[in-house]
Amino acid sequence: MKRLIFILFPLLLLSCHSRNEIAYSWDPVYNIEVLWDIIDTKYCFVAEKGVDWDAVRNTYVAKAATIPQGDPVALFDLCASMLDSLHDGHVNIYTSFDVSRNAAWYDSYPRDFYPIQQSLYLHDYRIAGGLQYDTIDNGKIGYVYCPSFSTTISAANIHWVIKAFMGCKGLILDVRDNGGGDLSNAYRLAAAFFDKDTHVGYWNHKSGTGHFDYSSAERLTVKADDSPSKWLRPVVVLANRRTYSAANFFLDCMTQAGNAVIIGGVSGGGGGMPLSYEMPCGWTVRFSSVKMYNTNMQSIEEGIAPHLVVTTKQTDTKDQIIEKAIQIIQATTD
Repeated sequence: MKRLIFILFPLLLLSCHSRNEIAYSWDPVYNIEVLWDIIDTKYCFVAEKGVDWDAVRNTYVAKAATIPQGDPVALFDLCASMLDSLHDGHVNIYTSFDVSRNAAWYDSYPRDFYPIQQSLYLHDYRIAGGLQYDTIDNGKIGYVYCPSFSTTISAANIHWVIKAFMGCKGLILDVRDNGGGDLSNAYRLAAAFFDKDTHVGYWNHKSGTGHFDYSSAERLTVKADDSPSKWLRPVVVLANRRTYSAANFFLDCMTQAGNAVIIGGVSGGGGGMPLSYEMPCGWTVRFSSVKMYNTNMQSIEEGIAPHLVVTTKQTDTKDQIIEKAIQIIQATTD
């Protein structure tokens, strides 16, 4: 927990935003200009996204000038459209009537996660915190599905899952369609696969208003003691484009686990930690202000590539990604 406090402390400093800095207003042009400036000076991926942000400003200020003053829905749609140009699922506007969201980062990819996963591989599963688990392949392989890191995953939860699989040759850990949640849960689950403290990447935060103004990079480390129970046998991690945010970071951790193979598709990314600011009209805009990297100091914002690309289709009678994971474990342990 000290690690997370250390990470979050500078964010709290960055997020102190005095309401006196901007005037309360429903004026569309003013709201677009302030929103553009917040992203321009505080969002950490402007340069990485490759968007001509100055051109975006000119385009949307002109559009804002045509919106009636008393039409909040039209203003919301315009703001959401402007932010969509960033192609970032961590950039959102929250209002009392809607939440903007950009799904382009996964909509352009084929679906590869269907109800067949539940009907064929989780017949009579148990639940340990945020983990659903059962054995497959005639009890030879453990299968764990982690749908979200928003639900607590405690050391005790991990202990009971591993205990249930002590007679298994390998473990399949499925984080497909996991949209993220609490980084503490991602750290704790990853720690079950490491027998020593392991460097898994770096982080830094915006330190100024320029697109390249960042603090010095700090190391990110998985602490082995975060999970006293260990699984050091083969593990195959399943990912897809909807594996996002904290789940994306979990995948980055697992690239450093010597007993792990990641298969499926490129994850959705979301390699930043979000902050929130207030717009002149009172709406809240959320965006990333902390940037996370792998051990080679490469940003993980655009996702983690699997060791092996595997797909499954809605017409398949079995989940081909799970079936490939079974084959990998069988080949490793035979």
